[in-house]
Amino acid sequence: MLILATIVAAAAVFVFILGLSGSDSPVRLRLQALVEGASAPTQEPREGQSLMERLILSPFRTPVQLLQHMLPTTMLTRIEERLVLAGEPMTVSAFLTMQLISVGAFIALPLLLFMSGGGGISPLRLLVAVCFIVAGVMLPQLWLRSRVSARQRLIIKRLPDAFDLITTCVEAGLGLDAAMSRVAEKVEGPFADELRRMLRDISLGKMRRDALIELGDRTGVPDLVSFVNAVIQAEQMGSSVGTVLRVQAEQLRVRRRQRAEEQAYKAPVKMIFPLILCIFPTLFIVILGPAVITIMNDFPGG
Repeated sequence: MLILATIVAAAAVFVFILGLSGSDSPVRLRLQALVEGASAPTQEPREGQSLMERLILSPFRTPVQLLQHMLPTTMLTRIEERLVLAGEPMTVSAFLTMQLISVGAFIALPLLLFMSGGGGISPLRLLVAVCFIVAGVMLPQLWLRSRVSARQRLIIKRLPDAFDLITTCVEAGLGLDAAMSRVAEKVEGPFADELRRMLRDISLGKMRRDALIELGDRTGVPDLVSFVNAVIQAEQMGSSVGTVLRVQAEQLRVRRRQRAEEQAYKAPVKMIFPLILCIFPTLFIVILGPAVITIMNDFPGG
């Protein structure tokens, strides 16, 4: 029971950390300002500064800076790329802060468990402590990966209809930018947000080619990357953009049908484990149960 309570407490701590890391959380914004050194806290707190910010988040400024200097540049770059793919829910500093809080919480929980249980250090306790530490390190990473996957699934779901609308608008006489602006108004979700961001970059003076490449890099969806490459190549070669868009829209519909067929083919394989573990034992009990009872009654001494 004590181990179960410890696991529940660890899960509660992790959920609390996610709540602090929300994109609109004032605590996260204050933490980001502290980590980046925008405004160092003074002895007298400013008006509106919460007790949570003053007592809990301020001490993590120096450890996060030390961690950023200790970690390899490639690892920080990979974390930053994943945050971009996830829609930039937080900064790299905020993510490292969440990682530190998670690791610290999962280290403190087994220590409290050992202190309350008494006794010396045993291999089982060391194994439990290592498992808790690994969980503290991996949970933020798993959360970030799941957020990236969920965002990419939403983008893939919107792509075929959005490309059909872009193709229709271009063939009706609109320019590519105007067609994408119309799609951004009609479509909802992260793909529309990325389109609006791309159009804003173009309006601020960025070249369309660079804005399209950055659109593909921010999403990481292969279908969208191939669309971007096709549009850029069509503009460079001087070919019809409408024809390229229609070909890309048809290919997207084909890929959507192929993905649906792939999921249908995977369904029987996924049903094997529920059948073996849940349904087959019940069938055996229902079918063979009466026969076993009859045999036991007919041959009581057997």
